Amino acid sequence: MPSALAAAEVATTRSAARSVWAAPLYRRATVALFLSGLGTSAAAPQITLFLVNDLHVSLTTAGLFYLTNITAPVAGYLIGARSDRSGNRLGLFRWCALAGSLGWVAMALADQVWMPFVISAVVLAFSGAAGSQLFAAVHDDLQATASPVAAGVVSIIRMALTAGWVVGPVLGSILATAAGSRVMLAATGSCALAQIVPMGFARTGSARPGAHPASASEVQAERIVQRPKLREMLPLLAFTGLFVFVYAGEPIKYGYLPIYLRDDMHLPTAVSGAVIGIQPLIELILMPVAVVVARRIGMMHLMILGAAFGVGANLCFALTGDAAGMFAGQILMGGVWGVFAALGIIVAQRLLPQAIATASAVFMSSTAIASALGGLAASLGVSVLGLPHVFFAPALCGLIATSGIAVMSRSRFAVR
Repeated sequence: MPSALAAAEVATTRSAARSVWAAPLYRRATVALFLSGLGTSAAAPQITLFLVNDLHVSLTTAGLFYLTNITAPVAGYLIGARSDRSGNRLGLFRWCALAGSLGWVAMALADQVWMPFVISAVVLAFSGAAGSQLFAAVHDDLQATASPVAAGVVSIIRMALTAGWVVGPVLGSILATAAGSRVMLAATGSCALAQIVPMGFARTGSARPGAHPASASEVQAERIVQRPKLREMLPLLAFTGLFVFVYAGEPIKYGYLPIYLRDDMHLPTAVSGAVIGIQPLIELILMPVAVVVARRIGMMHLMILGAAFGVGANLCFALTGDAAGMFAGQILMGGVWGVFAALGIIVAQRLLPQAIATASAVFMSSTAIASALGGLAASLGVSVLGLPHVFFAPALCGLIATSGIAVMSRSRFAVR
């Protein structure tokens, strides 16, 4: 009966929300991830302006800054492997958050061209692992308590990171305009440090009020694992590689869609802002829906559809040439991230269940690789294809991802 099934799904969603609200660990992780998304997204659109206006580098050199992201997966893997061996999720989270704070403050004080590049590659590479440690800690608790709404809990906590990305760019732009890029970067460092506050200083924690956690030695004994072999990591690496193809269009879109809207289409500022802003709104709306739909058709089957949305979105950008097409593309892109933001981390953890922190870190650091590769492809593609045809490049990447996920969904590594 469809009505009974729908009612059951709504009840499950509400149960997940109640679990997050009632559990100190989940509630604190939600706040911490919101602060992380807020700070990072405030700085992301302003980095190029800071390099060009404050350090007086060329646009070409500023574009190369994004290549420093390629060190993030290495740092993430090292932190994840250490976490899986020691079980010290929250301790490593604090060190990574502190690294992020120091890195952004150092960036704000930089007065030489080479300094932001070194800071990003060496220090900020470790800051991205903070979020993966929180997801690993949440996973540990969900597994220990055998929560029947685990996927919904993870999705809701992940929504906090997306919510930070909705608010951050606006606040970052306002602060940079009012007080300068250096103040904005220092504020990003403050947000990174503020992540530590809601988590407190406990080494581990139970999510359920009144629960009796095991002793520290028992918890550590349960969590210590051997470093996974490369063969065991292949499904995770394959999925992460396909996700890189999905994500590669984001730096191209954020780099060139605003320019296309302003200089070629001559849209009013309010309309351009609405086009850019509708994606994260659609994403937030669709994330809980994605969890419900995934229970019916399977996570990876839904991800095939999500990746296909990305192909359609970029074709809209490349071919339509009007405001309606831009809105359609951004709505489709909201569908992409409504699916992958809600389910990606869950699939990654299930593909390497014996090393949860490693899986989380590898998957979450993939966005850094995609940003670096997408930025490089954008600079080359726009010179060859021009605007708006540069968006054919991410459409092709999305087609590769769609096909790859479809093949993976039929293999023995498929995750439901």
